[in-house]
Amino acid sequence: MHIAPLSPHDPAELGGFELLGRIGQGGMGQVYLGESPGGEPAAIKVIKPSVVDSETRQRFAQEVEILKTIWGARIAALLDADAEADPPWLATEYIEGPDLSRHVTRHGALPPLLTASLGATLAEALATVHKQGLLHRDLKPANVLLGPNGPKVIDFGLAVFAESSASLTAPNTVVGTPSCMPPEQARGDRPLTPAADVYALGAVMLFAVTGHLPYQAANINVLFHQVTDPDTAPDLSGVPDDLLPLLTAMLAHRAGDRPALGEVVQRCRTLIEAQGVKVAQARRRLTTHTAAPASEREVLLPTVLAPAPPVAPGDLPDTEPYAPAATTLVLPPGAPEPTPTLVDRPAPGPGSPVAPPPAAPTTPASPPAPAPDADAVPKAEPDPAAAPAPAPRPRSRSGQRLHSAQARITAQRLREVYAASSAF
Repeated sequence: MHIAPLSPHDPAELGGFELLGRIGQGGMGQVYLGESPGGEPAAIKVIKPSVVDSETRQRFAQEVEILKTIWGARIAALLDADAEADPPWLATEYIEGPDLSRHVTRHGALPPLLTASLGATLAEALATVHKQGLLHRDLKPANVLLGPNGPKVIDFGLAVFAESSASLTAPNTVVGTPSCMPPEQARGDRPLTPAADVYALGAVMLFAVTGHLPYQAANINVLFHQVTDPDTAPDLSGVPDDLLPLLTAMLAHRAGDRPALGEVVQRCRTLIEAQGVKVAQARRRLTTHTAAPASEREVLLPTVLAPAPPVAPGDLPDTEPYAPAATTLVLPPGAPEPTPTLVDRPAPGPGSPVAPPPAAPTTPASPPAPAPDADAVPKAEPDPAAAPAPAPRPRSRSGQRLHSAQARITAQRLREVYAASSAF
């Protein structure tokens, strides 16, 4: 998960949550890393004041109400929200880890076994959502976070009640991410059924195992034509033979030809067990494979109570703005070129470069030291003549001390990054 420093124009806190950095942005909103007074990390989603109007506020309020009804181990939980605030905001559980799109871009496609485990896990999560009478409608790689306890689904901003024809969108418009959108959703058919989420899950699994999506085009109207044309088959190149029948069925053009989520779970389970691995073992392997390296976690969200050591240039987090592929408002094929409501970041293709992991520093061999107690301050007394005085505890811009060691060290790292990259 990228964490960029706050800008001078960002608020210091929202709804009691102290803001520590930026973790996502788009045309309509900004997502911050925040922390509650009790030290609970949170992802704070805020609508930009420049785009707040009655319809945007109503849609945001609908998202809040929907999040209140959703529960599940694989769903990022709602912590708090205020759709009437200026600007409107909501806080959800913070998942420490990259999204699937970023992981595949940086580290390459997942092995077939782990893709099957991902499919089974997400299919169960979506089944839970469907049991609550809801559809996600915008499942995509950027909306799957790979946390330390396994994948979780986020961003229910487009979720609607199943079989409901109600919509906050204008007539003749389609809202969603075209590259992961089923044909019936791209055509604007209503009502949508759970088969729409099955198709999107198939697109996510395809991306996980190959690094590309079912359809890709530089022009949005061409992409819509590919998705809605029954004679244009999805690109399944690179799919392993054991996954090909399942993904072919999930990406079927007709909604009625797609398997139900329960069947998806069972078929993924069969693929996993055919390799002599239990489903629970495969999920643990997936979590181990996709979890952020310890060195990366220490840079982003350290938890040790000792003062933060000096940061070497190679240890600094990447400060490139992170804009997850987000909801896009588009017109159906044949309409003039649309203007997206949020920037839809294109997914990487098969030839996209994958950044290698940083090389580990070479150090002389030495006997292993005992593991430090993460909840205790080091007891060794430094030499007063040699050791510098400890740095004062950082404070927020409001003058209050940050709420935990995790927040203090995170904020200190972010300030160092900002100072190093600032032009003034």
